[in-house]
Order: sequence, then C-alpha cells, then structure tokens
Amino acid sequence: MITAIICTYNRAKYIGPLLESIAANDLDKSKYEIVLVDNNCTDNTRGVCEAFAKTHKDVQLNYCVENEQGLSAARNKAIKEAKGDILVYVDDDALVDPWYLTTIYEYMIEHPEISAVGGPIIPLYETEEPKWMTRFTKELLCGYLYFGNQVRTFPGERYPGGGNAAYRAEVFKQVGLFNTALGRKGNSLMGAEEKDIFDKMKSQGMRFMYLPKMILHHIIPQKKLERDYFDRLTFQIGQSERARTKAISSAKYAKRLLSEAFKWCATIVLLCGYTIIGRPKKGTILIRFRRNVTKGLFSTMDK
Repeated sequence: MITAIICTYNRAKYIGPLLESIAANDLDKSKYEIVLVDNNCTDNTRGVCEAFAKTHKDVQLNYCVENEQGLSAARNKAIKEAKGDILVYVDDDALVDPWYLTTIYEYMIEHPEISAVGGPIIPLYETEEPKWMTRFTKELLCGYLYFGNQVRTFPGERYPGGGNAAYRAEVFKQVGLFNTALGRKGNSLMGAEEKDIFDKMKSQGMRFMYLPKMILHHIIPQKKLERDYFDRLTFQIGQSERARTKAISSAKYAKRLLSEAFKWCATIVLLCGYTIIGRPKKGTILIRFRRNVTKGLFSTMDK
C-alpha cells in the first residue's frame, strides 16, 4: 500500500487542488491512503480537508496534527501514522498527474532492491518566469529537477527532491527519522533534512532511482521570485548546510567549506560567460546566491 503524505503549514489555497489531483489518480483507491499533517495551521486547512473528505468518501484520508513546529517533525509524524509500506512525500503547493501513484507503485513492486525513487519537479508559475532565471536559480527557487525521459540513477551527488520523493517505510527503521534540527519551521526557510536522509541511505548502500513519469508540478507564486525571499532562502541554505555537516563532524564541515570555494570558482566562470553573451543579470544573481550561501555557512544566527 502507498501512503501519500502532505505536510502543510498555512497553504489552504493549494491543498484542495492537490487533494483533487491525488484523488484523480488511476491507482485503485484501495491501494493508497492520504496522510495530511497539519503543522499548526491557522488558516482554513482543516475546513478544506473536511470538505474534500465529504465529497471523496472513497479516498482514505487521515487528517492529523503535529504540534511541534517544523517540517521534519511533521514528516516524522506522518511516518508514525502511515499504514503503507511505500511513503510518498508530496509538497503542499503542488499538483500531480493521474499516473503519478501508479508509476511509483508499479516500479517499487517490480524492483524490491530499490529503497527510494524521485521524479521531475516542474515549475508552474502563477505569474511568469523572470528573464534573469537560469537553470541554477530555477533549481534553487522552484526546486526544478529534470534528468531526462529515461529511468536512471541520480547523477553524481544528486538525490530526489524532498517534495517529490517516495521511500520504502523500512528505510526510516534503518537510518532513523528526519532530523528536527533541520528543515523549515513556520516561516523559516532552513532545509537539508532530505539531504541528511539520503546521505545516510547512501552510507548504508541503499539505492534510489529517477522515474521520469513521476512528475510533480510545483506552484510558484510571485513572492518566491522577489529579492527578499531569494536572500532569505539562499542565506538559510548556507545555515542548513552548516548545521547538517557540523552535526556529522568538523571534518565534514571543513570539506563543505572547501567545496564552497570550488563553487565560487564555477560561479565566477558563469558570471563571465553570461556577461559575454550580454545577459549579465543572470550572472550577478548567481553571485548573490553564492555570497548568501557562504555567509550562511559561517553564521549560526537567523538573518
């Protein structure tokens, strides 16, 4: 059985359409449930879910509340509530295709040696894509992920996006739950909890695959394209990486600082390239991104 997990904090606007898109899936409804974790919402999230339950009595919906603030705490609550042996985390501001759950279910059944899967994350802009957007900033702001139209392993050090990932339930029995010191809390933009899990999985020899038909359409409002959000997000990416690596060891943190130096070199090369082709703003945005991440890596305080 699949458990589709939605962890949410004040996203009532998007929850209804997301639930409808899951309910429209072609997987037999006896083979999946939805666990929705309300992480202290103050909007109409409960009302939206109650309305959905009344009109979709054939869908198994478990609405629960996690009082400890934070995405990691909410994700851990869902693990404890889930009945399925395949746990699918779906962002609360997204939509899925009708074949989404079937794609995951059939692959995981046919490939018992695979511990987790992830798929493309495609931005769905409420306004329009800014002219300064590049593949790098799209990955940063929109969670964009795409590695082609063939099933494959994730390249290099890459791993499934946290808002579009399916795990076997036994994974968390082996590597532990999400680290509640990491991840978003309320309006904080801290992260790295998924990377922490996948690093632990890799250290135990677990395998995860990219499924091209496991597509998540990530809704991007205008506020996520504004400078204040960009600066807060990139700064807290650095803070998250500091917290994640220092929790492992001082050597791991030092290695992350070294990799940051190499990333600076690559960013400067990109700046020069974009400037040469007459698109300097694309490059200066990347410099701003790198600067904020670096500041976060050396900071323990919120910006």
